Amino acid sequence: MLDAFFAWYNGLTDSLIGSLALFAVGLVLLIKGGDWFVDSATGIAKRFRVPEIIIGATVVSIGTTLPEVMVSATAAVNQNGAIAYGNAIGSIICNTALIAAITIAIRPAPVNRKAITMPVLFFFVSAAIYLVAAYGFGRFDQWLGIVMLLVFGVYMALTIRQGFKNPVAAEEHEEESSEGGSLLTDVLVLAASAALIAVGADMLEGSSVSLAGMAGIPTEVVGVTIVALCTSLPELVTAITALAKGHGALSLGNIIGANIFNLVLVSGVAVTISPFDVPTGSEIFGQNTSLVMEIPVMVGVMALMTLPALLKKKLFRWQGGVLLGIYAAFVVVQVLIALNVL
Repeated sequence: MLDAFFAWYNGLTDSLIGSLALFAVGLVLLIKGGDWFVDSATGIAKRFRVPEIIIGATVVSIGTTLPEVMVSATAAVNQNGAIAYGNAIGSIICNTALIAAITIAIRPAPVNRKAITMPVLFFFVSAAIYLVAAYGFGRFDQWLGIVMLLVFGVYMALTIRQGFKNPVAAEEHEEESSEGGSLLTDVLVLAASAALIAVGADMLEGSSVSLAGMAGIPTEVVGVTIVALCTSLPELVTAITALAKGHGALSLGNIIGANIFNLVLVSGVAVTISPFDVPTGSEIFGQNTSLVMEIPVMVGVMALMTLPALLKKKLFRWQGGVLLGIYAAFVVVQVLIALNVL
């Protein structure tokens, strides 16, 4: 019975309609699974009286990054390093130059320089590790994945330590009443949502590779554009919600945290599972697209968003406009590469 099911499931990716259906279903499972995961994990954390700021910095940030983690891990297991690689870089570009840019362009917010200094520092340290691997070695080895995961562990430890030192967050938490439902319900929903994310990630990864093959598009291009945008939807929802409630600074913090997770958690897990070379399937004017465009854009948009915020303690509407322009140009170039125009 199971063999017949898997044969039928695998056969779906052989057709265009089947691949599109798997992509759509996988995307829905990722989004809903991530949403339920955050809700149930937050419920469990509150029952054990964990400060709200810790919940936001750990449970919520990891929850919104889980789609990227699972898609990249699944791609690594299936030896599709280009999807894992492109997903991490593309998600950072999408988070910064599209999602954060929208909130900045619509409602620039003041910035707590003290609060974002450590996350920004960690991002660029993590980016430096990435640059050494990509330009120096041309390869992401397993030891590098372990280093990335260690950086993630240090970042989480410092974030939690900082959170427990914040008395305001603790006081806010004390005023909150416990939500309905039982601990058992939260645990069951947590397990079920994790399973949905895993299944959705497998569907999205498999259908993406299949669609790329049918269209003759380099897998890396699909990973850095379509897959990255789809797995960044939780961050988009969070940003829009924060903007609607007038919490633009919260959106910025979530984006920076998610970008760190993309570099050290998403990439770290994928590389540790299955090391891979820097993808070479996509070129622009005869040069490796990843090295001459994707990585520089990733670092550049983060610098454009964070450095003025650190120096001036606020965000500017012009930043949002420039970032949106960069993202539009980035997508156009990727489309032209896919069409073999460049």
